[in-house]
Amino acid sequence: MSDEFGQEQAIRKLGPGKLVIASHNPGKVREIGELLARFGIETVSAAELDLPEPDETGTTFIANAELKAMQAADLSGLPALADDSGLCVEALNGDPGIFSARWAGEDKDFGLAMQLVWDAIEAKGPDVGHDAHFVCALALAWPDGHVEVFEGRVDGTISWPPRGTKGFGYDAIFQPNGHTVSFGEMEPEQKHAMSHRADAFAQMVAAVF
Repeated sequence: MSDEFGQEQAIRKLGPGKLVIASHNPGKVREIGELLARFGIETVSAAELDLPEPDETGTTFIANAELKAMQAADLSGLPALADDSGLCVEALNGDPGIFSARWAGEDKDFGLAMQLVWDAIEAKGPDVGHDAHFVCALALAWPDGHVEVFEGRVDGTISWPPRGTKGFGYDAIFQPNGHTVSFGEMEPEQKHAMSHRADAFAQMVAAVF
């Protein structure tokens, strides 16, 4: 992290204690909590604290993660971690991208969202590629306004029909490169070892713990 003069500042460390997961997505809260448990971090979700969901007005994953983390830290008085992640399909010019959750509609129906992605790919014609990647931006914010950000990525392809019920979101149609199963079919431990969220977490862990 750099200051206003472009000089590198030391990354702030995070000690054991309570941390707000700035998300109302149960699957995401569970996955993040599992990743943090070994560091003595007690997690509480924004939903448990009855914190509002902010409008995601950013134009990048990092910007949206920052605004969610900073609001949760400000309202709770605790450090807060926010994740903004999404599926980017090359044939769809990176969509659904930062709008991945919105494709699921107000009811957060990711079965519908996955069908919309597949329909959009098919509409491009039989020769279109199925390359895709997941991006995860993490923002760790403190009540005083300090924030650290990290971004991870995993590449793969879109497969149809959806396979597996162990993940959430678009996991059932994403097959990571080098694997024959979707994220939805993977055991959590296997996914945690190589996902976009795991990539971002590895960067964060190396920096703040």
